[in-house]
Amino acid sequence: MLLELREVEAHHGDLQALYSVNLEVAEGECVAIIGANGAGKSTLLGTVAGLFRPTSGDVLFDADSISWLPADRRTRLGISLVPEGRRIFPSLSVRENLLVGAYPRRHGQWSVEGVFELFPFLAQRAARPGWALSGGEQQALAIGRALMANPRLLLLDEVSLGLAPVVVKQLYASLGQIKDAGTTLVLVEQDIGQALRVADRFYCLLEGRVSLTGSPAQFSREQVVEAYFGIPA
Repeated sequence: MLLELREVEAHHGDLQALYSVNLEVAEGECVAIIGANGAGKSTLLGTVAGLFRPTSGDVLFDADSISWLPADRRTRLGISLVPEGRRIFPSLSVRENLLVGAYPRRHGQWSVEGVFELFPFLAQRAARPGWALSGGEQQALAIGRALMANPRLLLLDEVSLGLAPVVVKQLYASLGQIKDAGTTLVLVEQDIGQALRVADRFYCLLEGRVSLTGSPAQFSREQVVEAYFGIPA
């Protein structure tokens, strides 16, 4: 397994966000994390990325515990996060945003030219400042910036949030190319259908606990909806 969470619990102050979460991601997989608002999805990604430390339990990457490593050390190991809301640098150009993502200087196949090949429209806007891009272009830039670190594990938080369906379709097509190039993906999504179409396996969170896990083909839509909302479909 490339990533393992063992009995992980996490808090935000006095509020407990994750309860004894167990999760496994094999190298080369695309694993979706689904659930309603407040289910703990972003906290789970943040705990893997190093934004939050688990209250208890352990996070392992390539069989080594990383629970107490800061986020920058995890990036150097090969974990990159595409955060919810994109969070690009609005005053920097597209090319400069990508170069910031290369700061860890991990060796690998991804470069500015590689990102431009994946997203040709970014190449056409290479000199534009981040604030001048559309929402979909900003999301593509955020993905490209994360790829510049040449991650083994790419964490994506709400790729489709606030975007038109045609843009979402384009971005999800790029995720297939990223996976085919050898990067393992963990994808957080509220959109059940979109997530399960691309995932090899999924975990559904309900109020900080895993309510269902397996391959999308194993379960009916009604079973997934029941686990998602905690009520019969």
